[in-house]
Amino acid sequence: MVVTNQTEHILKIGSKGEIFPPKEVRELLGLTNNQTIILTIHREKLVIRKLHSLNDILKKPAKVTISRHAWKEFRKKLAEDAEQ
Repeated sequence: MVVTNQTEHILKIGSKGEIFPPKEVRELLGLTNNQTIILTIHREKLVIRKLHSLNDILKKPAKVTISRHAWKEFRKKLAEDAEQ
């Protein structure tokens, strides 16, 4: 999911340094309990991204389709190029 509108949320840091995103944010990003995320520091900004599991990635439909014939031709070309 790509969030196109920039939104701001005010958060507090917990006593142990935890950051608790509001329910609205967790739902918007599809974050669940024990979800692994990536935290990037860019200048004075924290960027938080969901780290997708391999299963999540494999569930998404392919962006490109290719016929069996085209796949065979592609593999043949790769093999020829590797021999050279």
